[in-house]
Amino acid sequence: MPRKPAGMELPEGVDPNNLPDLKTLRKMMKEQRKNTPKDKSLSRVMKYVWSNYKVSFIVVLVCIVITAVISALTSVVLQNLISAYIQPAVEGRGNLDGLPAYLALCGAMFCVAIASGATFNVLMARISQGTLNIIRKDMFRKMQKLPISYFDRKQSGEIMSLYTNDVDALRQYISQTVPQLINSSVMILASVVVMIYYSLYLILVVAIGIVAMFLVAGKIGGASSRYFVVQQNALGKVNGYIEESMHGQKVIKVFCHEKQAKSDFDERNVALQNAATSANTYANILMPIMGNIGNILYVLLAVVGSIMIALGASNFGLSNLINPETTFLSILIGFLTIVKSFTQSISGISQQINFIALARSGSRRVFEMMDTTPAEDDGYVKLVRAKKNPDGSITESKTHTGLWAWKHPHKADGTITYTELAGDIEMHEVDFAYVPGKTVLHDITLYAKPGQKIAFVGSTGAGKTTIINLISRFYDIEDGKIRYDGININKIKKSSLRDSLGVVLQETNLFTGTIRENIRYGNLEATDEEVIEAAKLANAHDFIMRLPDGYDTMLESDGANLSQGQRQLLSIARTACENAPVLILDEATSSIDTRTEALVNRGMDKLMAGRTVFVIAHRLSTVMNSDVIMVLDHGRIIERGTHDELIAKQGTYYRLYTGAFELE
Repeated sequence: MPRKPAGMELPEGVDPNNLPDLKTLRKMMKEQRKNTPKDKSLSRVMKYVWSNYKVSFIVVLVCIVITAVISALTSVVLQNLISAYIQPAVEGRGNLDGLPAYLALCGAMFCVAIASGATFNVLMARISQGTLNIIRKDMFRKMQKLPISYFDRKQSGEIMSLYTNDVDALRQYISQTVPQLINSSVMILASVVVMIYYSLYLILVVAIGIVAMFLVAGKIGGASSRYFVVQQNALGKVNGYIEESMHGQKVIKVFCHEKQAKSDFDERNVALQNAATSANTYANILMPIMGNIGNILYVLLAVVGSIMIALGASNFGLSNLINPETTFLSILIGFLTIVKSFTQSISGISQQINFIALARSGSRRVFEMMDTTPAEDDGYVKLVRAKKNPDGSITESKTHTGLWAWKHPHKADGTITYTELAGDIEMHEVDFAYVPGKTVLHDITLYAKPGQKIAFVGSTGAGKTTIINLISRFYDIEDGKIRYDGININKIKKSSLRDSLGVVLQETNLFTGTIRENIRYGNLEATDEEVIEAAKLANAHDFIMRLPDGYDTMLESDGANLSQGQRQLLSIARTACENAPVLILDEATSSIDTRTEALVNRGMDKLMAGRTVFVIAHRLSTVMNSDVIMVLDHGRIIERGTHDELIAKQGTYYRLYTGAFELE
């Protein structure tokens, strides 16, 4: 069975275990490369540089050209020094009167080169770091707009790798590779001009070395580039697994999963090792090969030149046309000097191939994230501060009045209406599937009036949290309608919709900062008094005051210095501080002991007064006082009613409550 060429992706539809013959496979892969869109990720990186640092980059280009040209002219300086001063002096016919001025001119040239080199290096450091700062900002802004489904598919560590490893590859590319490529290109061009100036005979020998160098660079550099792409992808997977393992260390230890965790890590790490070994093997052998080709070319030129001198052959070049007295020895010495610079420039370009491959892979992954379709938000109804006029009408207010309203522009006639925010939520025959074709909610219909407490109970996977996700528009429904105060939520801007919802999730997420800042997270305008009142409402005030710095206690690592129950209390306090008209409590008291739960529920009763509340709970004692309890099973509402009504029916809820039926 033929093997696929190393580093290449198989064409779509080809079974890796049943490959066609090698000729057919190569033809298919060639066709695939032909039909693959040209990668423009690196040009997009340079657009960032050009659009934000145009003037500085032009100065850099000028400095690079000056440095490269002066460097190329070094051989001319040396050749003239030998031809005009040294060789005549050796032969006893020299005049050294002009030597000091000539040396001073040479010194001035080299000082200019040093100043230009220092200038472009300083500017490139600023340009590269400034560009990466802008790219990271754009990445983070884009990340805030991505749908929840994107993060469902990606590991956190893999996303973090974009901000670290991949962006760092761009730093290397902008600050070193691009200047090196420009410098080497200018140097090569200048060297060719100087070599033509010296000798057309000798440049024919150089052409042989150039062909050999480019063939080697294309073959080895191409293989290196492909493996560097594989390396970056493998590095992202390793980072993702490390982050996941660090987050789940307690679970790993509780289940004695260390051995399997090591094995899984080793598998990913070996894949990274193999890709990195292949990539760096090709990259590391490229420079010695290119260097030795340059050395062979140098020796070959020295031999050819020496033979020509020994035979008394005449030279043919612009230097002899300009100055017929120019000796072939001085030309050969100058030519060898410029050839050394020439081959070093080609080697310098080939040395950057691996960095170009890293940057291309990194930029491709970065722009893949930035090009991901953002979460659709075609809503145009906004939540605004409002006031009631004497005639009972509602209009927008520039100051905070305590009243909020939906600003609804009507496209048909251009009018604007204001609907007071009340918290009236309805779902009509809603169907939903996370994956097309696999419906998880079927024909969900419910009505939640302002001030009502709606509870969802049912087994894990019954669809309770999914309903909450749809109300928050983390996902959009397949069929049916959801209305908020009579407005289709698809017409409401997501930011406005979520501003009106206070959510306590089952998983607590606290951020690095003080307890005060974490409670104020959803309402940055809250006063210190309102923060404390929210904490008291959630029964968190007492334990906060027992901490060394009280509300100014710093939290790190998701509040690792607090108990799970304390973190949940802060999460509840954060929602209380938001003071939203609709509350969503997704297992909000799951991490709190029974005694504390009773105290929290008293505060929650105050918080829920006059608000629409959705509660998900496995402890049926927490939902007994709900206005409506809905029992879900496999994405359908199978029972609904008050606690007493459902007990009287003696159905599924009754069996759950009496313990005669387990949540399965």
